[in-house]
Amino acid sequence: MGVRELTRQRALVAVLCFFAILPPVANAQQSGVHPTSIHTYKTVGTAELKAHVFMPSADTGEKLHPAIMLLHGGGWNTGSVEWCYDDAKRFAALGLVAIAGEYRLSDQKNITPLESMADARDLIRWVRQHAVELAVDPHRIAVYGISAGGHLAASLAVFPHEEESKISAVPDALILLSPAVSIANDHWPQTLLGSRAAVKEISPADNVAGPLPPMIIVEGAEDSVTPLVGVRQFYVRAKEFGGNYQILVYAGVGHLLTRNLNQRAQENGPFDPDPAMVAGAQAKENAFLAGVFYPNPPAK
Repeated sequence: MGVRELTRQRALVAVLCFFAILPPVANAQQSGVHPTSIHTYKTVGTAELKAHVFMPSADTGEKLHPAIMLLHGGGWNTGSVEWCYDDAKRFAALGLVAIAGEYRLSDQKNITPLESMADARDLIRWVRQHAVELAVDPHRIAVYGISAGGHLAASLAVFPHEEESKISAVPDALILLSPAVSIANDHWPQTLLGSRAAVKEISPADNVAGPLPPMIIVEGAEDSVTPLVGVRQFYVRAKEFGGNYQILVYAGVGHLLTRNLNQRAQENGPFDPDPAMVAGAQAKENAFLAGVFYPNPPAK
């Protein structure tokens, strides 16, 4: 990749950060969406990584609730936990403990997607370790990942680690929205990785080696950022090992179900998610979680 192309990509990501951060954060603040509590789940040097916890607003009659971790997108080098606040509130209204997690963002020096992946593992381990005080059932933890956050979510299930002998970081279910799960030929994450690793080594689609947790994927057919062909490759590879997997492909929309299909707009905004498709996808996600966590609901 030439210097000019690399500079263009970095500029696009910077613009994406500018356009993408304003609406979600503003909406969260204006609608009064705030977490129940905020905890430090990990300290790295002077950086304190926070878990933003939304306790259930629906009474399910359970002492220990299913939980869902939310990981924002932003190309591994930008983004904000507040982007997940509205979805966290949605899941809390279903009776789940919703936990929006911060993770280290690449500085193109010492922090790479490898550190982001490690933080996601430590976050789910922290949730399981503190399950009682969080009122969480440690065996019913889903992860919701958006774009680059979808890569982190899928990586929790795909890549084994020595630490699994202590407290497992493997989720019990996955919800992935426009996930970056097939990145072997993507120059941007390789740029962020530098010489630390080959991007194929952290590409979930290229490393599935066994059954994954139950999973639902939401994808726009015209997505030019995390293209459908790669997302489908990941889905098909997972299906080879059997399991409960769904893929919902929405025609005529792109990344994050945007109706603005201009390639540059899909990279740096403005985004225009189709309201009907978003509502339909969220209803499917809610039903998926109910089926996974409450497979045999009591008869009324």
